[in-house]
Amino acid sequence: MLHTIRNSYMRMLAITTKEIKQLSRDRITFAMVIMIPLIQLLLFGYAINTDVRAIPVAIVDQSDSAAGRWIVEAIKVTQVVDIKNHFTTAEQAQAAIRRGDIKAALILPPTLTAKMANNEPIGQWIVDGSDTMIAGAIKQLKNMSLNDIMPSISSTQSRFEVSLFYNPEQRSAVNIVPGLIAVILTMTMVLFTSSAIVRERERGNLELLITTPIKPLELMIGKILPYIVIGLVQMTIILGLGNLIFAVPINGAICHLLLGTLLFITASLTLGLIISTIAKTQLQAMQMTIFILLPTILLSGFITPLEAMPTAAQWIAEILPGTHFMRVIRAIVLKGATLMDLIDDIIWLVGFTLIGLGVAAKRFNKRLD
Repeated sequence: MLHTIRNSYMRMLAITTKEIKQLSRDRITFAMVIMIPLIQLLLFGYAINTDVRAIPVAIVDQSDSAAGRWIVEAIKVTQVVDIKNHFTTAEQAQAAIRRGDIKAALILPPTLTAKMANNEPIGQWIVDGSDTMIAGAIKQLKNMSLNDIMPSISSTQSRFEVSLFYNPEQRSAVNIVPGLIAVILTMTMVLFTSSAIVRERERGNLELLITTPIKPLELMIGKILPYIVIGLVQMTIILGLGNLIFAVPINGAICHLLLGTLLFITASLTLGLIISTIAKTQLQAMQMTIFILLPTILLSGFITPLEAMPTAAQWIAEILPGTHFMRVIRAIVLKGATLMDLIDDIIWLVGFTLIGLGVAAKRFNKRLD
């Protein structure tokens, strides 16, 4: 009996030793074992932050008075907002909110001094209400006191009105559903194509492809074309059911919505192809997909606003296609923005796709060598 147990133990030890050696040779898997918990720790520690600060806002000071300038300085001191611009009309501020340049604007009327004397609201915040966290942070300024700077104003006078655009009821579904499109498309599109080249190798088809006259770029494009239709179907399902079940409005033009989604789908598929040329097995491809998916969910603004993240996290977020598409889809669906309003994000998605296709094709060339 003791001999049998000892032999069983030795066999298990031999298998364990084999697995450890095999894992140590698999550099990609070994790196994922170390990097995934490290990245998750940093992402959850820094990116998940409900204490929103430095919200980009604009000022429309129509009073052109010393009182108006004092009020602006008092708002700066709170550090809740970061004044990015000054406009002369409320319409200019609304256009900037629609483009996503700012999240809110403070309008001080020409009759500011009279309102102060009559104990009336002295200004109005117009806010991008599609993001409930940012809307909540701005609403905290509604009752801020200016007594420390202007003692002549009583506590009941220092008040602002707040108007929430695009989501006045502050329903979370209005913000979540469009963002969910970016998350699901990233997950499925990258996962589908990340195993494309790997699957061909494992099935023995790669050698056959090498002998054909097909060019690497043609192969890359041919790999992503079928999944573009799948991505558009997924977008239609999510947005259609979101509108039907959760009453999420679709304020933008459908043609702009389809084109913006198409650009993101191709960018995500291109990212999957790059992973496919790096990974040696489908397991590695899946691990690398998860490695990309986590930052996309946490850094794209899907859960918490970019403004609540450290500067370094915001830089990383700007590299990811999901961050740009998150702005595009929410602006088109909720704000009725056009692609020209979002031209910077559109150019970035196009550039990422073209560069990614070139990188994937070049790496496949190396494999042919």
